[in-house]
Amino acid sequence: MEPEQDYLRRLADIDARVEQARADPEVVLGRAAGLLAGRTGCRVDEAHAHLLRLAAEREGDVGKTAADVLAALEGGRTPHEPDRLRAMTDTVLRTPSRDRHPQPPGPGHLPGPAVAPGPAVAPGPAVPPGNGSPPVGSGWADIVQQVLDAVPGSHTALMPVRDRAGRIEDYVFAAVSPSVVDLSGRRGTQIVGRRMSETYPTIVNGPVWEIWEKSIADGLPREVGPVPYVSPSDRAPAGVTFTVRVQPVGPGLLNSWIRHDEEARLAERIDQTERLGNLGWGEWDLITGDIVWSEGLYRIYERDPADGPMPSAESDALTVPEDVPLRQQAVEMFGRGQTVDVSYRIRVSGRIKHIRTIVDAVRGTDGRPVRIYGIVQDVTAGETSRAKLAEVEQQLREHQRSLAAEHRLAVQLQQIVLPIPETPFDLAGLRVAVRYLPAEKASQVGGDWYHAAAAGDGSVVLAVGDVAGHGLQAAAAMAQLRHAMAALAVTTTSDPAELLTHLNRLLYTARSAAEPMPVTATAVVARYDPPTGALRWAQAGHPAPLRARAGVTVELDRPEGPLLGAFPGARYDTATVTFVPGDLLLFYTDGLIEHRDRTLEEGLAPIVATLDRVSGEHNQQPLAELLSQLRHANPDDDACILAARPLPAVTGRGGGDG
Repeated sequence: MEPEQDYLRRLADIDARVEQARADPEVVLGRAAGLLAGRTGCRVDEAHAHLLRLAAEREGDVGKTAADVLAALEGGRTPHEPDRLRAMTDTVLRTPSRDRHPQPPGPGHLPGPAVAPGPAVAPGPAVPPGNGSPPVGSGWADIVQQVLDAVPGSHTALMPVRDRAGRIEDYVFAAVSPSVVDLSGRRGTQIVGRRMSETYPTIVNGPVWEIWEKSIADGLPREVGPVPYVSPSDRAPAGVTFTVRVQPVGPGLLNSWIRHDEEARLAERIDQTERLGNLGWGEWDLITGDIVWSEGLYRIYERDPADGPMPSAESDALTVPEDVPLRQQAVEMFGRGQTVDVSYRIRVSGRIKHIRTIVDAVRGTDGRPVRIYGIVQDVTAGETSRAKLAEVEQQLREHQRSLAAEHRLAVQLQQIVLPIPETPFDLAGLRVAVRYLPAEKASQVGGDWYHAAAAGDGSVVLAVGDVAGHGLQAAAAMAQLRHAMAALAVTTTSDPAELLTHLNRLLYTARSAAEPMPVTATAVVARYDPPTGALRWAQAGHPAPLRARAGVTVELDRPEGPLLGAFPGARYDTATVTFVPGDLLLFYTDGLIEHRDRTLEEGLAPIVATLDRVSGEHNQQPLAELLSQLRHANPDDDACILAARPLPAVTGRGGGDG
């Protein structure tokens, strides 16, 4: 609880210092002079001198006089005695004095959008129009004000003021949009009741004044502008122009003011920046207690600007309880004089928002904050995306762990089912060598397989195959086909076409209701008869074997045969070639020659060149030499290679170990 107690002590200290600063006579005099200058349109030094003269006339304390004027001008802050404060305002601001000489307004009072350009002068009481015109505060003005409170944009409603002869001599503000703020800092309700000639004298008899008179006369809407702003002070900003649109409404006029000066463009840029960046800014004057929010901050907190900035206690209550320590830590940093940059969550309208707040302060010579500035950004979209990304990354990690486990199981199954002999081995009349080229990606365990064994009738059955796909399912199908081939060749038949027919039926019927799409595979099966040297073979959608003889390699003509597992009643044709000593026969799966960036002819060319060279060199170990030089074309796919050569009939084993 110590940080919280320190925080409360700091707040109490700040409050005490602020109250002390408020009570300082010089501070009160400065505040009163500034506020009086804003209300009257004079310079601050002139307002300061006037207060000194007023105190001398009243033979009172300067601080007491300034406090009375300040209380009168800020009468809305203490509503307990409105009549006395209203009377005080009237008395203080309109006290006749031979020493008081109204001066032309300064440059800092140019009105903002939707307020007629001109200087700001001291307000008087609501001016009663002559000849029966509805007074400000009447039913018509109240209705117009309610409308302006509800519609977007910046508008003002004017009521004509007529003399006894019925001629228009002036206009009075009857209703003003809440968003209207002139450059003197007055807001909508503070402008209501002021005369146009007193507030903006340069408008009188100008082009805007003329269209008002015409619209009052004929009841037609008009528009004028852009027209330059003419200020009675040569210190007013140059290049300010505006357009006004006028619409007669009841007994008065509805005006829409559009400023075209650089200030208006700057305000528009700031507003667009806030919208694009989901930003808002706020200021808190610790001396006056004034809090200002930008439009963007109202949007972030989903608060009606008419309600004013949210009290600190109410905004603190929006913080998600789990993030309260973050705000307490930020307060600690601010108390140490650091700039605060903190992100936390708030609950607004039943939804969680992530906001980032950056707070700094203007501090006095003693280090105490005088004015606090803050920028708030709604970063909910980014945080939501980050959370979703983290969730996806977690799912990806889990998926990768699952794939790794599946890969390990598939590799173990493949090693158990498909042991690869390290050296060539002999069968009846043949020497055979096998090589398996795994994919470079560990996750791409394929379904490539081979078979080389004696059949029940004394012949030798050779085969290679490739199950479509990768992973555990492909490895399981590979095991099924290889074991079936071994069993069928010994117990049923050694005929290549019949073997493929049995394998096709086995693979097709292995489909389940959960996986209606069949697993498919390719294969080539050959039966070698040692006494005759005849090689009878068939294929199921598989590349044809290659035969090399004396430096010339050819691809055997493929008999017809569809994929395994594609059709239940598939039929397979056979072809027969003579296989004699000195020949090399190569069976392979498509990973040896297929690549997405090459044609099959381009992938096959280096294999053929290697066979030509090895078969033409009369090497004593041709199989070992051949397999050592072959590389698969597709690193993303496995390749299984089976090479065979006939043994000389004299020895039954042939020379060398290859």
